[in-house]
Amino acid sequence: MRFVLAAAEQMSFSGAAQALGTRASSVSRRVRDFEDEIGVALFERTPAGVRLTDAGTRFLGEIAPALRKVEAALHHAGAAGRVEEGTVRIGIITTLAGGMLRELISSFQGMYKDVRLDIRDGGRRDHLRAVRSREIDIAFFTGNTPLADCEVFELWRERVHVALGAGHPLVDSVALDWPMLREERFIVATHEPGPEVHDYVVRRIADYSTYPDVTQCPVIQETLMHMVAMGTGITLVSEGWTKMTLPELTFRPLTAPEDIMPFSAVWSPLNDNPALRRFISFARTMAPKLGQGTAP
Repeated sequence: MRFVLAAAEQMSFSGAAQALGTRASSVSRRVRDFEDEIGVALFERTPAGVRLTDAGTRFLGEIAPALRKVEAALHHAGAAGRVEEGTVRIGIITTLAGGMLRELISSFQGMYKDVRLDIRDGGRRDHLRAVRSREIDIAFFTGNTPLADCEVFELWRERVHVALGAGHPLVDSVALDWPMLREERFIVATHEPGPEVHDYVVRRIADYSTYPDVTQCPVIQETLMHMVAMGTGITLVSEGWTKMTLPELTFRPLTAPEDIMPFSAVWSPLNDNPALRRFISFARTMAPKLGQGTAP
């Protein structure tokens, strides 16, 4: 069932394999074996990935809540006898090089030295699943849209920046707007936050006459930034990345009001970790200092 759920969440066997730390062929075989066992096809296989059949949608809708309860029960059983009150497990999809997230975490560590912060990189879907199953305590995402079974609290906002190689003609501009970027080649990582950056570029540029040139690269974000510095293309980053120092890499802000992104903390209201409650309370107190924090 872990293979089936991962394939449904990632909409591809390769994505599921990456999330589970195994091979795509293993995921495909295990899912096929399960379909053969229950006598119904749960997925339609396409060149672009997989999608749930009607039977698969109904099946996952009925079984997923029960599986989440089982997963949570196993987690709680494994945690019995361990002291977890002094740890907050944090999921992030952006850099800690600078910006508001680093300020929040650094300030908390300075005040609560007895609480260990376990910071984990990952994608939005993986982090959201982990928050709901309480594998992690809290995650930080862009956006402030309400999420089922989760608390969402906007803490700050950051302006989107364009990352450019030092030799790029647009470096001479103090700030940039989207009409200046229509003919540019964007590159994004296949790993988070690459998919979100891809969707953001398409949403801001695409219209009936123009579709942006966006290339997905099978690299991590740090490698992508080196590629930008070498002139392979340009990309978008959050404000925290502007604190990074890489040779030949330059950042320029986007000027439109729509290019100021909210950042929110997301956690499960059922999570009773005392250290998490302390962290949330501290984050709420820090919100006005971080800037643009919303009311509880």
